[in-house]
Amino acid sequence: MSDIQFEIGKKPYSAYHMAKAPPPQPDHVLVKVGPGTPCGELMRRYWQPVAMRTKVDARPQAARILGEELVVFRDLSGRYAVLNKHCSHRGASLEFGRVTTQGIQCCYHGWHYGVDGTVLETPGDPEQSNIKEKICHGAYPAIERHGLIFAYMGPPEEKPPFPNFDSLNLPGVELVPYAIHHPCNWLQVHENMMDPVHAVFLHAKMGNVQITPNWGEEPVTEWGEVNGRTLFYVATRRLGDRVWVRFNEVLAPNFAQVGGFWASGDQQYLFSRVGATRWTVPGDDISCWIFGFRHFSDELEAGGFGNKDLIGYNSFDVYGQTGGRTAEEMHRNPGDWEVEVSQGPIAVHGAENLALSDMGVVALRTNLRRAVKAVEKNQAPPQALGADGAITPTYTSNTVLDLPLPAAGDDVELRRRVGRFVVAEVVQADGYPPESRVEMLRQKLATIASRVLAGEEPPACCRFMSL
Repeated sequence: MSDIQFEIGKKPYSAYHMAKAPPPQPDHVLVKVGPGTPCGELMRRYWQPVAMRTKVDARPQAARILGEELVVFRDLSGRYAVLNKHCSHRGASLEFGRVTTQGIQCCYHGWHYGVDGTVLETPGDPEQSNIKEKICHGAYPAIERHGLIFAYMGPPEEKPPFPNFDSLNLPGVELVPYAIHHPCNWLQVHENMMDPVHAVFLHAKMGNVQITPNWGEEPVTEWGEVNGRTLFYVATRRLGDRVWVRFNEVLAPNFAQVGGFWASGDQQYLFSRVGATRWTVPGDDISCWIFGFRHFSDELEAGGFGNKDLIGYNSFDVYGQTGGRTAEEMHRNPGDWEVEVSQGPIAVHGAENLALSDMGVVALRTNLRRAVKAVEKNQAPPQALGADGAITPTYTSNTVLDLPLPAAGDDVELRRRVGRFVVAEVVQADGYPPESRVEMLRQKLATIASRVLAGEEPPACCRFMSL
């Protein structure tokens, strides 16, 4: 909020005067994503999901990603491709093209493109024409992972390996891909991942209970950063004689994971893993997609609440994540989609009055600026990559411990220490062998309650920001 608006805003019934004040502007560094923009250049240094495989396998699909018009398809030899949407000849859309063994042909004049943009044929031209040797159609590298198509849209010589997250390789876990469109800027959707306070009110207290009633228990919340690349929050709730620790993470620029959704706290469990992995991908400055995977396993879905049949294109099995509900329902029981989209096409940070509970949002924006500056200085932005393509450990999890309410003393401080213990043990497990990391970590987590009661302090692992 500007100084003028702040002074006016301290007075009752001040809307008239506030309307005349100079309007604050959007944060163009973080919200603009087109070619050549600071954040757009950052986004292009990472693999970004651009389409669902089920959509692409049927026919070529038009996609607008980072302000660019693209077409995504799979050729008849099974290779996925992401090309500029408009034919290099006279601009017809390749979404109406004919897929071939080697690539795609434009329906207008038959120009034939390989998956790397090479012009293979210009059949409408005479034989002596050499135009296909003079030009190359725009194309980006593409790969498929678990039902999503990813593209790398940055400098070819800087293409990183695809990150091999541990959460996408867990035994007994089924990954179900999905895509949800939002008619608003990407950042106001993504930064919701670092705002655990909203879950208490939006998901439990202000309308119907949208997940489980225990989300309405106000947690002790802290935020922090690990390894210069992972930003997290840890929210620790009291559930009778148990303590529930929820540990979520985001990585620059637009990756996030959330823990299993259905924690009830009715029994102890240790390091229950990810409920959803997601990327918030800008379509342009005023639209975005959440592409991701819902995780299903016997452990995650022990309560029987999840429904994999509801996961897909603009469809999700947790209430409030998509649009399409009636106006009456949206008003009666708004969800994440309503509050994110209702901030406007581009949320104006200068109009906000940030509170202490917005520490995670501020930290996320700060980390993004740091990564943007790295790219501007021709430095490599932080990548979530293990050495030589090894599995990259992630931290998102739920842990519920048997730990009765103390007869005397500060339960808030007790929960803070429990949360920090969980963070320390999970982070320190990075060095465990991937095949035994989960089991070794669970053995460590099982000792936390007794260590807390014995007065032991959690090991220092990172800098915390606390409410």
